[in-house]
Amino acid sequence: MTQVVLIGTGTPNPDPNRSGPCVGVDHNGKLYIVDFGVGLIRRINAAGYNISEIDTAFLTHLHSDHTLGLSDLIITPWILGRRAPLKLFGPKGTDDMAAYLLKAYERDIHERIHGLEKANTEGYKVRVEDLHEGIIYDGDIKVEAILVPHGNLEAYAFKFTGDQTIVISGDTAPSKKLIDFASGCDILVHEVYYAGGLKTRSPQWQKYHSSVHTSGLELGKIAQSIQPKKLVLYHQLFMQEHILDEDMDKNNEIYKEKILDEIRENFTGHIIYGEDLMIIR
Repeated sequence: MTQVVLIGTGTPNPDPNRSGPCVGVDHNGKLYIVDFGVGLIRRINAAGYNISEIDTAFLTHLHSDHTLGLSDLIITPWILGRRAPLKLFGPKGTDDMAAYLLKAYERDIHERIHGLEKANTEGYKVRVEDLHEGIIYDGDIKVEAILVPHGNLEAYAFKFTGDQTIVISGDTAPSKKLIDFASGCDILVHEVYYAGGLKTRSPQWQKYHSSVHTSGLELGKIAQSIQPKKLVLYHQLFMQEHILDEDMDKNNEIYKEKILDEIRENFTGHIIYGEDLMIIR
């Protein structure tokens, strides 16, 4: 059985109810990780998975909100018993990021191996493979990658094919290539921002977001072309500013409905508004 586990659905904005962006694909009990937002290991634990068994991960792009949890992904499963190196598939520069993180933690690693813990000498290591378009992983599940438009960064979307076909957009502007790639998939996990909210931002931010992300209005048209059985929203950007913590839940509900209304203008299918720890089968 193949299913999606929404480990973190957040953005760079520090919503206490949403960990940083991270999607799990569970295939017959093995969890594959896409992106490494803040809080992913604790969320994976909350979802009921054995942390020491997390050993295969895919990175869509190198933006900080998608990578701030990488050191946690490298180190914590090893502390808890992972004996094999982490297999990490990412864009060019991922190997440097992993190497610098290991350098930053070299005193910790040395003490855990040579001190009283007597930790194993392999589980903290990282085996990085640079991404390319095409089939990038062909084991008990097949994973295919395509490039998507996200500013000047090398960014990818992924397709997981098991008993279901699952496509994860990563961060992307509207993409004809992604429409073709995802056509007819079972589950499409896609980022989205509230187009109405963008109008309240400065011209600089309007230009940025409209160039590198996908609005609810645009996503409705995209989904109507793809016709996924289920459209799952994550990385939801409301464009709100200066919201106090006590107003967060109320505002989230308001903007949730606004985003859904935008998508429904153009898409008539099944929409799931993603929250952390949701499981989609």
